[in-house]
Amino acid sequence: MARESILKAELQPQPPPRSSNQPEAGENPRSWSLEKLLRKLKATETDQDDKFASILDSLGEFGTFQRKLVALILIPNLLSAFFMFADLFVFTVPKPYCNTSWILALGPNLTEAEQLNLTLPRGANGSFLTCLMYVPVTWDLDDIIRFGLNYTQSCSDGWIYPESKRRSVINEFDLVCGKELNKEAVHTTFLAGLLIGSLTFGFISDKLGRYTSILLSLMGLMVFGFGTAFVNSLHQYLFFRFGVSQALVGFNINSVSLATEWLVGEHRAHAIILGQCFYSLGIMFLSGLAYSFPHWRLLFLVGGAPVLSLISYICILPESPRWLMMKGQVEEAKRVLCCAAKENQKNIPLSLLGKLHVPVKKATKASVLDFYNNRQLRKVTLAIGCVWFTAGHSYFTLSLKMRDFDMSIYISQMVSGMMELPARLGSIFLFEQFGRKWTLAGTLFQGTFMNFLVLIFPSDLKSVVVLMVIVGRFSLSAWIAGFFTYTAELLPTVLRTTGLGLGILAWASGAILSLTLINESLTPISSSLCLISTVCSLSLCYMLPETYDQPLIDSLEHYSLQTRAMSDDLDDNLTADHATCDVTPEVAKNTILNVTVNLDPHLPGNTSLKAEEEFEGRQVD
Repeated sequence: MARESILKAELQPQPPPRSSNQPEAGENPRSWSLEKLLRKLKATETDQDDKFASILDSLGEFGTFQRKLVALILIPNLLSAFFMFADLFVFTVPKPYCNTSWILALGPNLTEAEQLNLTLPRGANGSFLTCLMYVPVTWDLDDIIRFGLNYTQSCSDGWIYPESKRRSVINEFDLVCGKELNKEAVHTTFLAGLLIGSLTFGFISDKLGRYTSILLSLMGLMVFGFGTAFVNSLHQYLFFRFGVSQALVGFNINSVSLATEWLVGEHRAHAIILGQCFYSLGIMFLSGLAYSFPHWRLLFLVGGAPVLSLISYICILPESPRWLMMKGQVEEAKRVLCCAAKENQKNIPLSLLGKLHVPVKKATKASVLDFYNNRQLRKVTLAIGCVWFTAGHSYFTLSLKMRDFDMSIYISQMVSGMMELPARLGSIFLFEQFGRKWTLAGTLFQGTFMNFLVLIFPSDLKSVVVLMVIVGRFSLSAWIAGFFTYTAELLPTVLRTTGLGLGILAWASGAILSLTLINESLTPISSSLCLISTVCSLSLCYMLPETYDQPLIDSLEHYSLQTRAMSDDLDDNLTADHATCDVTPEVAKNTILNVTVNLDPHLPGNTSLKAEEEFEGRQVD
């Protein structure tokens, strides 16, 4: 109460003497609330921090340069879907039989059916056993036909696959009869690569730039993606898949950041969501290609060959001017902006370019530890991580549920791609009508709720379960397309890709946990986790701000100012509502400093000076 009284007294109109920072006697006196002054100062600093808004407007909202940038992002997204889901088509399980070619030395004219009939034992149902063979003998062929063979052994000369029309990784490396590879191990290896790549490329991008990080990820796609066609063992295959998953997530988070920092308004969301639509097209492209090519090596050769053309990105991909400014490379940022303006046949006014100055050191200095040290950023990161975890767990659970329906892998993936495409396009309309926050909350709730129903619903009602899986994946596809945009807009430029990487890390963690629980048949635990994480995610999502039609954040000072304003505990009882105070930022700053000093009369004499220096440090000339 004492603090409240002091604030009320301080904020009331004061009689003369007048100072240079107070309104003249002839002007209408106004009662300024500290909350309004903080809001005024915050709006001023936001306007200063987002100088690029007016500069990018002068380039043209969506000219030739921006269209070319979007095209450069879309093409690798098409290939990313190919490399991400290729495992589904190269691990088809053929029926193996022991290689008994030893009998051909006795009877070279034997047909394949006769060879199997003489050398393989049969089971109780009359079919050939897959992992046993008769012990080779040195008899004549006539004696073998007359007396037959009796003693069996395990396969000693490898296996043959007479009924298989396709060449997969399994029959390439003979992963049968005790050497089977658990498909979940392949998925886990891939997801582990996503975990490591999200952290690695997020850190590299914020330190070395979007351009460098995208080139490194594209190089990874060329080496580990296209190079998968030439591996000679299963261990090499898994290693290359581990490497390509890191490259995929690296390109994903960096392309989203680059589009976010170059495009303005709704063009930003449209470009990122359109990139996700190309991802769905890539799934359909993969399904058709895998059906057309029976050999897994040929699939990687033909499908991965276009990635080699991406080497041209060295010459045509631009760097983010926002990142350049945050790193103090002002002249390079101006050069990049002028090149973009020239390509759009526009001119940037010199007065706007002149406003670009080297930011203060405090504004550009950031590290991974700020996700913990900065209270407001910590809250945002916790909410983002929880939501990503929930979506990853639910989406992967629904995807695994599709395996129970005994559908052809080619049909199921084609249907998935066709289903996700309108879902992601529809999120554009929802974004414009309801904003980022509530659109994503609604689609997340619907998707996770369908996931919960699928886990507890009787599997006997197959048609109903299939419908719920389709609705759930439809909703989560729309959510994924939109949440990339929302996450990028919530995070500051200095830590944007690192924050996106942490979100993907949470998504992969949820996917791995879902995979583990489903494989261990722990459906009740998975159901409970789905419900709990959904409630937590929606609660935390409610605390996140709306970013629709808001300027981007470049530095951590925005969060510092938000935290400081929140910690002042300014409630509506502090001041009465008045008309908006038309004051200058300097008057607002001085008034806040006077209130701060008078709140504690025992402060040292240089407190006002320190507070003023703190405010000055947040302003960019």
